[in-house]
Amino acid sequence: MNPCVNKKEALFVRNTIKITAAVAAASAVALGASACSAPSDTTASSDKGDKNAPLVVAASPAPHAAILDFVKNKLADKEGLKLVVKPFNDYKIPNKVTDDGQVDANFFQHKPFLDTFNKENGTHIVPVQNVLIEPLGVYSKKIDKLSELKAGSTVSVPNDPSNEGRALKLLADNGVITLKPGVGSDAKLTDVKDDKGVKITELEAAQTAPRIDDVDAAIVNGNFAIGAHLKPSKDALALEKSKDNPYANFLAVKKGNENDPRIKKLAKLLNSPEVKKFIEDKYKDGSVIPAFGPAKS
Repeated sequence: MNPCVNKKEALFVRNTIKITAAVAAASAVALGASACSAPSDTTASSDKGDKNAPLVVAASPAPHAAILDFVKNKLADKEGLKLVVKPFNDYKIPNKVTDDGQVDANFFQHKPFLDTFNKENGTHIVPVQNVLIEPLGVYSKKIDKLSELKAGSTVSVPNDPSNEGRALKLLADNGVITLKPGVGSDAKLTDVKDDKGVKITELEAAQTAPRIDDVDAAIVNGNFAIGAHLKPSKDALALEKSKDNPYANFLAVKKGNENDPRIKKLAKLLNSPEVKKFIEDKYKDGSVIPAFGPAKS
């Protein structure tokens, strides 16, 4: 008898007719097994010693998860790689679940963001392979050019330190605000020398596109622009330059897992000619640009 079955229930079962007893006994065993056993973990991270286990990767839905899905469906089998893609519409959770082992890797961020995240959260995530750049853009539903921004106008920017700095530099490069001398992509709101009366509002990066109607203009990360059906080459009032851009998005893992054979296979595939063509064909509007090569730690 299953140890989780109550004795009174067992006595009741013995005193019922055979058919009822059989059904009750089967139910009791099923319930007992469910109550007494921990649910099985079928994710790759459940068996760190199995290098043939599925590789579970957290990613932003677009373009990162879309690229991973292409690799999964078109390329992974040839390399003997089992790939599981877990989309997250968030910039904090992917690093946390990578650090605590719920997933094996992530693909969504650039180096300045990762450096800040590791420092503030005590995580130990490291970059492995660069894949792409998503130029930051200024978008609006209320104005047609940035020169229409004036005193009293509102502009939203991502509130995480690295992307906020990029956003402020983009505004400064286009004459909307003036930054203090010597300040670049690491700018903070306190580094704004002259806002020219423009009110800058900080929002979670994922909220700048959905809340674009609440402001006169919004600075939106490339992946969130794609998710909001914004076309950078057509819709952006200003677009971050891709040349010499230090914000390449990369495949990342918890420190110590860089040499996992499955990670090496995925890194190779993400820098393959097939992925380059996929990115260039799918994102012809310039919202995503290949940026292959080893990522700097």
